[in-house]
Amino acid sequence: MSMMLNALKSLFKKRDPGFVLRQTRSPARYEREKAIATSGDPEQRLGLARSRRTHQEILYYMAEHDPDPAIRQAVARNLVTPVQASVVMSSDASEDVRLALAERLVLLLPELSCTDYSQLYAIAVQALGALARDEVLKIRTALSSALRDHAYAPPAIAAQLARDVERQVAEPILRFCTALPDEVLLDILKNAPEDWILEAIASRRKVSDPVSAAVIGHGHSESGRTLIANPGAALGIDLLREIVARARYLPEWRESLALRRGLPPEIAKTLADYAQESVQHALAGCSDFNRHTRADIGKAFRRRLLYAIESEADREGRAESPYDRAVRLARSGALNEKIIADALAMHETEFVIAAIACLAGTSLANVKRIFALHAARPIVTLSWQAGLSMRMALQLQKEMGRVPFRELVYPRDGTDYPLSDSELRWESDFLGLATA
Repeated sequence: MSMMLNALKSLFKKRDPGFVLRQTRSPARYEREKAIATSGDPEQRLGLARSRRTHQEILYYMAEHDPDPAIRQAVARNLVTPVQASVVMSSDASEDVRLALAERLVLLLPELSCTDYSQLYAIAVQALGALARDEVLKIRTALSSALRDHAYAPPAIAAQLARDVERQVAEPILRFCTALPDEVLLDILKNAPEDWILEAIASRRKVSDPVSAAVIGHGHSESGRTLIANPGAALGIDLLREIVARARYLPEWRESLALRRGLPPEIAKTLADYAQESVQHALAGCSDFNRHTRADIGKAFRRRLLYAIESEADREGRAESPYDRAVRLARSGALNEKIIADALAMHETEFVIAAIACLAGTSLANVKRIFALHAARPIVTLSWQAGLSMRMALQLQKEMGRVPFRELVYPRDGTDYPLSDSELRWESDFLGLATA
């Protein structure tokens, strides 16, 4: 016992931390404390464990050797217990001791993070890591709850808790902890996460564009809506284009998208092509848009209304098939890209196919076959053959061809076809688009 305490005395004698009360060392008192720690009754040892005057090496000894868990718990709570004892206490047989240790270490993190205490910080993180792996759920839950809003949460511990199999442990960290690195969030999102994980990440106070893209990529309705409505979620222009394309088939995303501050006019106009009435009003009343953008949005609404009225009349009279209507409009010179955009907004896919067939001078079977390939380049070629813009070609890739996001072909310089006319003519011949 004497040799052990002397060794501990050597370990702690140079430490003079500013985050605990300074101790006045006394050889006589030290001997009395040693006698109590080794052979005192429980009441005496408990008083020693609670006192801030107790020498640190005595407290370390009691943390490791005292047989009474209530006394070891008091040692864990004592502000002057050396941080070096944390590793010992993190594997204590008593849950109460481990809980008390977790509480104290979390309180010490701001001070320990100072560079002057880097070695002590490393010891504390080691102990917290053991607690984050504790087999007792109550301890992991308590640690997660304590660290969720803690600015000094060690990133490695936050990552460990975020990957916990228990929702009550992982969710507070995923939702609130700012110390959780993006690479950890992206890794979690790669592995088929449960819906609650997506929802927690989508609601974080700050969400980077790559993490936002990973959430949207799962196509989960609720987490997508949460993310779009989250003002702290970064949504780059490419991601917004993807969101507005998906929102055609996810109506619950539309109002959140329309109400988002700083929505680019391009996205607002696309949304206006298919959004329901409540979303139309939100877009039309948005102060973010200038007069010209609001006018364009109004035109889109009026075009859709006229298209809907005409389509409804056609359905009631049963006078025209989608192909017959496309032929009539083509012959009158009224068939154009805006009508195709309106038809896409109304999900009139048969008319879209017929209209493109008329404009491209090819058969319905050819158009259907190309869309069924789910490949970007044939759809781009078909759009060029029909005289459509490259932006419409991109929309057709997404909505008619259901081309995977990563395989989409985008306009060059925002508007131009990325292939030369000679390449497109060769592709058109290869696809047999000239065959009526």
